[in-house]
Order: sequence, then structure tokens, then C-alpha cells
Amino acid sequence: MALRRFRADLHIHSCLSPCGELTMSPRRIVKQALTEGLDIIALCDHNTAENAAAAIRAAAGTRLAVLPGMELTSEEEVHILGLFESMDDILPVQEEVFRKLPEVASKKKFIEDQVIVNEDDEVMGFSPHCLLAATRLNVYEIVELVHRHGGLAIASHIDREAFGLISQLGFIPPDLGIDAFEISPRMTIGEARATCKDWARLPLVRFSDAHRPEEIGKTTIGFLLASPLLGEIRLALKGTDGRAIEES
Repeated sequence: MALRRFRADLHIHSCLSPCGELTMSPRRIVKQALTEGLDIIALCDHNTAENAAAAIRAAAGTRLAVLPGMELTSEEEVHILGLFESMDDILPVQEEVFRKLPEVASKKKFIEDQVIVNEDDEVMGFSPHCLLAATRLNVYEIVELVHRHGGLAIASHIDREAFGLISQLGFIPPDLGIDAFEISPRMTIGEARATCKDWARLPLVRFSDAHRPEEIGKTTIGFLLASPLLGEIRLALKGTDGRAIEES
């Protein structure tokens, strides 16, 4: 099977994330990703996937592949990306995460910053959950939950001083079973390797962590794949069957 290069940005927040701009509707995200020439994106809102299906529908009929994802927050306040093949895979994860979020209602203003939008930019509602809160799941439980439902678990922005695996735990648990480390846009992968030898234990990737439309696609990774499927990305992270990461 012929392989080709896919340019990917697999860490994008929508207007459902309280920290994301309200202009980050699924439709706007897809339009900007196409403008930037991306092949694959993943919508990864904090502790929810309620806008992911709208992004998938917004991209229907285009060349852009959209993977549903979440940026989950462990009880240690570590951010971990969960990437999935389909909504059928991610929805049970979302249900479990909602059960493990604090049982307190967000302030009204905060809820209004957690906007559920359809593929036509119509507001469908607001999430009542405290999406920026830490769940009652530790890092091991989050990785196990993601893997149980067929997902990839990637430690978010491992080089950052907040919400990163090392900044929160002080070390990288050798038995965590994480699939890759994400480097933030502030550092290249080459710089990351030179900074910390421990980061070379696993594949390194870079995504935008976009919260505004203009950030989408500004930090990407290349994958050599047969098709834009999660299973192909899994092979690329392992360097199997010719699949590979091509650093941007």
C-alpha cells in the first residue's frame, strides 16, 4: 500500500473549552484547517467531546480528516490527550469523565463560555460541567481508560511548567503506558531532545494547542501513512510497516 505524508494538528480546542475563544466553532476550525493545508486535525476540548461530532460533520465532503479527542485532566492536574477513531469510541470515555468531575455547578458566566455548537455555527446549549477542573482519575486510570476504548494517550505539552506530566509529578512514571509526548509550540523537537534525555523514551510530537483560529496549523507534525486513520497514526508512532513521524 502506498504511503504519503499527512500534515496533522491533533490538539485544537473549540469554543466549548472555557479557555478557547468563542470564535472557535467547529465550522470555523475546519475552514481554518483547510486554509492552512492540514490533512488531519483532532478536536480536544477539556474533559469533553461534545463539539467533536459537529467538527466531523463540518468536514464531511472535504479532504480534511477529523479525529475526536479530549484533553483530560487527572487528579494530579496532568493534562493527557486522548485521541480516538470515532465518536462511538470516545463517548463512553466522556461519560466516565463526566462522572469523575467535581459535582459542583459552574458559575453562570463560566457555563456561558462552554458553548456547544453544531456544524452550522448554531448554538445548541452550554455544558454545565466544570470542564477545567481536575477529574477524580489519576494518570494511570486516564491512560487505562483511553486505551480500553481504543484510543491513543499522549502526555500534553510535557515541556510546560503547568499541567505537564513532569511539572505535576516531578518525573515520568516508567510504567504509565503513555503512547507519546507532546512538545509545546515554544520548543522544537530537536531542542526538546537536547533539553531532556528522558523525553527520548517515547515518540515526540508537536501540535498547536490552538485556542484561537489564527493558531490552528501553526505547529504541526508530519506522518507518513497509508490513510488518515488513528490505527495508521498508531503505527507511525511505533515506526511500524514504513509508517513514520516526519518532524515539521
